[in-house]
Amino acid sequence: MPRRIIEVDGVEWSVAVSGRVTRYVKDEFGLVFTRGAGATRERRVARYSPPGAKSRELSLAELSDAELQDLLAHSQPAWTAPELGYRR
Repeated sequence: MPRRIIEVDGVEWSVAVSGRVTRYVKDEFGLVFTRGAGATRERRVARYSPPGAKSRELSLAELSDAELQDLLAHSQPAWTAPELGYRR
């Protein structure tokens, strides 16, 4: 699955599509933002409606770094998201 790397406030975040399909199929996708590794890893999830491509991978590729930073700013913690199994 394709990934993107963005930098926010000097911290690198890896961004990938969640793979979870909602009932909105191609109208809403989930993104998983990850920073760190192991026990200190932080994961956040954001959902968005793609303005262009309706393929998850192409849609991720079309998003600018600024758009990804905005989605990260409005994301939710992993433990509140079904994409990540509500795990802390």
